[in-house]
Amino acid sequence: MRAIDEGADFIESDIVATKDGHLVCFHDMTLDDTTDVADHKEFAARRRTLEVQWANVTGYFITDFTLAELKTLRMKQRWSFRDKSHDGISPIITFDEFINIALNAKRVVGIYPEMKSPVFINQHVKWADGKKYEDKFIATLKKYGYGGKYMTKRWTEKPVFIQSFAPTSLIYAADLTDSPKVFLIDDVTVRTEDTDQSYEEITSDEYLDYMREYVVGIGPWKDTVVPPTRDNKLATPTDMVAMAHARGLQVHPYTYRNENRFLHYNFRQDPYAEYDYWLNSVGVDGLFTDFPASLRLYQDWTAAKN
Repeated sequence: MRAIDEGADFIESDIVATKDGHLVCFHDMTLDDTTDVADHKEFAARRRTLEVQWANVTGYFITDFTLAELKTLRMKQRWSFRDKSHDGISPIITFDEFINIALNAKRVVGIYPEMKSPVFINQHVKWADGKKYEDKFIATLKKYGYGGKYMTKRWTEKPVFIQSFAPTSLIYAADLTDSPKVFLIDDVTVRTEDTDQSYEEITSDEYLDYMREYVVGIGPWKDTVVPPTRDNKLATPTDMVAMAHARGLQVHPYTYRNENRFLHYNFRQDPYAEYDYWLNSVGVDGLFTDFPASLRLYQDWTAAKN
């Protein structure tokens, strides 16, 4: 809601599933870092170790909790250098509640939900009707009237981008909806959870030629577009943006954070300089940011100058 107030065009959330099949907004597969689950002694026995995207992870897995149980928890800020005054107040919200925040805004606000860790979720959550996580995800969007190809009248009335790091999930979803999809790209050394290929392999010319039949854009980690040097400066940009644009694909990198610790020295501790570099020098088509008010003010400022 604050992001909407600050001028965000889209609000974004990762979507995962509960033990009893409800879809909720949450980034991690474990609850440890951003909820007070450790304070709930009734859940102490739930902590265990599972493999998540090729690594063993220990914690309280969201797929081991029902929606009713999750609603007893409260969120907390992950990072010590950010405002913690809201710790212990907000509950985990459902995908439905997230959608309604956008639909009840006073202007048109798009949503940008992620199909998060679909391989893991389909391994650990089973629906009685035999459907998969991707089926439930798309069905929820359709329930609220989302659909239509990018920039059609139907789409502009309820804008949505469906994002995922899993290419097979995006291809599967393409048979379920014509809503635009975005292929997320991690560090090039990381392997996808579904095809066991590195992101370097699947950002080749051949693979992008294949994926452009299913997606309207890519969402790369910004360090894969412009790698940083060891002394926190910017190296020469890769050709990823040019490769995408040559195929008619948009580029929406993630995530832009205004704190000095996240800004490369080239930007002289000025987030506006970072926005200007990415939008005008690198030429990306959109940005994920933790600080929408800052980006909106930059846009207003630069528009006034022009």
